[in-house]
Amino acid sequence: MNILLLPKKDSKASIWSGGLTYEYMIYPKTANYTDRDFTLRISSATIEEVPSVFTKFKGYHRYLVMLDNSLHIEVNKEKKVYEKYEIIEFNSDDDVISYTKGIDFNWMVSEKIRHHKLKITNSTENSNAQIILLFSLDTTVIRINNESYDLEPHDLLVIENPQKKNIILNFSNECLYGILDF
Repeated sequence: MNILLLPKKDSKASIWSGGLTYEYMIYPKTANYTDRDFTLRISSATIEEVPSVFTKFKGYHRYLVMLDNSLHIEVNKEKKVYEKYEIIEFNSDDDVISYTKGIDFNWMVSEKIRHHKLKITNSTENSNAQIILLFSLDTTVIRINNESYDLEPHDLLVIENPQKKNIILNFSNECLYGILDF
């Protein structure tokens, strides 16, 4: 088992058409964002332009969560409204236009990966997933098999668990909790 703490302050910023995107991780590590050859990518973005057209990524499933307010978007010409911390799922090749400024959490998963899930939790979780993603929404202490990790708001903790051992997780505050199996 390998545990990676990826603080928000260490994420690198790049420009997208609607603002800035901060990449936390791309997997595998040899993958390249511009080549679109990754299995998964986790980032947080600012939406600074209204309207903003979301970048398309053919062959990817996308999870998006607004971290600071609600989101008014149009997905394939259908208007939708999502509240703060509500999980949004869509095909990354969809036509998505945002009519709200804000900050989001963004997880893209290759459509080749069949088992992945994202939810918000602050309870005890048991998992044997190959990859576990924990994104703090506030200052949080996460206990993993009785070892504690202190996270600031919008830090990411990634557990690589290739042997699929059972892991017990406890949270002091709400976190985004994602699992993925290859």
